[in-house]
Amino acid sequence: MLDKTKDIAVSAQAWLDAFECMLGKPGRETLDRLFVAECFWRDVLALSWNLQTIAGRDAVSRALTALAPKAAPTNFEIAPNRAAPRWVTRAGTNNIEAIFNFETAIGRGSGIVRLVPDSADGERLKAWTLLTALDELKDFEEQLGTSRPRGQAYSRDFRGPNWLDLRNASRDYAERDPAVLVVGGGQAGLAIAARLKQLKVDTLIIDRETRIGDNWRKRYHALTLHNQVQVNHLPYMPFPPNWPTYIPKDKLANWFEAYVDAMELNFWTGTEFEGGAHDDAKGCWTVTLRRADGSKRVMHPRHVVMATGVSGIANVPDIPTLANFKGTLLHSSGYEDGETWTGKRAIVIGTGNSGHDIAQDLCSSGAEVTLVQRSPTLVTNIEPSAQLAYATYNEGTLEDNDLIATSMPTPLAKKTHVMLTEQSQELDRELLDGLRKVGFKLDFGEAGTGWQFKYLTRGGGYYFNVGCSNLIVEGAIELRQFADIESFTAEGAQMKDGSTIAADLIVLSTGYKPQQYLVRKLFGDGVADRVGPVWGFGDGLELRNMYARTRQPGLWFIAGSLAQCRINSKYLALQIKAIEQGILGREMGAT
Repeated sequence: MLDKTKDIAVSAQAWLDAFECMLGKPGRETLDRLFVAECFWRDVLALSWNLQTIAGRDAVSRALTALAPKAAPTNFEIAPNRAAPRWVTRAGTNNIEAIFNFETAIGRGSGIVRLVPDSADGERLKAWTLLTALDELKDFEEQLGTSRPRGQAYSRDFRGPNWLDLRNASRDYAERDPAVLVVGGGQAGLAIAARLKQLKVDTLIIDRETRIGDNWRKRYHALTLHNQVQVNHLPYMPFPPNWPTYIPKDKLANWFEAYVDAMELNFWTGTEFEGGAHDDAKGCWTVTLRRADGSKRVMHPRHVVMATGVSGIANVPDIPTLANFKGTLLHSSGYEDGETWTGKRAIVIGTGNSGHDIAQDLCSSGAEVTLVQRSPTLVTNIEPSAQLAYATYNEGTLEDNDLIATSMPTPLAKKTHVMLTEQSQELDRELLDGLRKVGFKLDFGEAGTGWQFKYLTRGGGYYFNVGCSNLIVEGAIELRQFADIESFTAEGAQMKDGSTIAADLIVLSTGYKPQQYLVRKLFGDGVADRVGPVWGFGDGLELRNMYARTRQPGLWFIAGSLAQCRINSKYLALQIKAIEQGILGREMGAT
């Protein structure tokens, strides 16, 4: 049996050896001996072909026993070229964390096991969490590094097409349709297209903007990313080492253009996705695309990947009497630059990141600004508090840190974020007390889980303070509560206390509608009802309908931060490749 006093690597390998041996046995009782009672197994395609988290020793043992015979996992070994097994603290628990490699009948994978002493069994080391994740399909490995493609250097045809001719032909789709159509050319679309390119799956990205990167370039003037550069790389092409810690929007937009060119991604700008219908018998879509010149193209891809973000339709709430306002009314998505409003008066409704940033931009441009709060908002300083969640990315390799992020089951991630939120409240105490004094209503997420889970459940509701909160505390930006507004008038807002807030501009920083609204608009009620909600957790431990097969064959969703897109694009691409090769069924649950 395992002894916690043994060498860490020996103990971890001993557990893996025992695990592999017991997976080959018909009963599950022996597997019970390897896990503590309150354990978690997250499988990312490797054994189940799903993204799933199973909690509790009995449930984990049953699932492993059911899935292992067909998946045939073998050759579990400590990964030789990755972080060595070590004692770490995750979610407040001290444990041995070991990265390992393994194989299945159809692919190769990596994983993480976290071992803790079981006080109920003589302090023997047992698994507290286990991750098994598919990395590649056998016979369909990516051609990278020493396996890079040879190109034309040794097979040149001086009368045939050169590289540029071939790229143009590939991009034009004059006489063919792509296997995969990606709708949206932001980080989500680029990440999944790059992954599919390496797997030799013909993929076309379309975006309605006129230039690659415009989905960032056209945002408000002062925007920069709110997390640090080391977290935000796209697949295969890390940012240069001289890049700033916080990337400006235009710099990122220009990088997107360079990325598309360097990765040889097929991309149509100025192209609107008008909708599509699925032919179940043929296993493909009929979709209509409207080009910049007004022409239309009908295509028949087998897969449509929606990469339009966590949400794609601006949420413009029906606010009674707002139509009375005779000044300029904008949704935050249409706001560009505060300099237009120098010397003017502005009301910004909404206190998430966009609302605060727009209010600060207007104030910095010499506008008189009133920020209106509709609901309690989480506020945390951008440094160091907002960066606590990314602490692991400050050391080790990107590959290891992405696997660590993948390995954390949702309940433990929530526990971690409760701890980080409590820590950030202490770090930000002076700021938060100041905000309370001027009437700002604070919250810290459901059950104190902080900003990350606000993002994962609703896509917003928080602000990373880069100075606007200080301006509110100082009174440079006036704060009012939406509940105190009696009505809107031609000149601005009439308050219940009889005062008036005059305005030339009202900006609605009211977020975006959930993505299922866009699904309903583009694909109809049948598909939207079949798929159901997109994003958030519902009753499960995985994000709903994200990065995995949905109940609508051939329809996929990818969204989130650059890190989320980088990590999960790999798993989405592997599923599409497996379907294209006949390894995986198109229907959910078909393996």
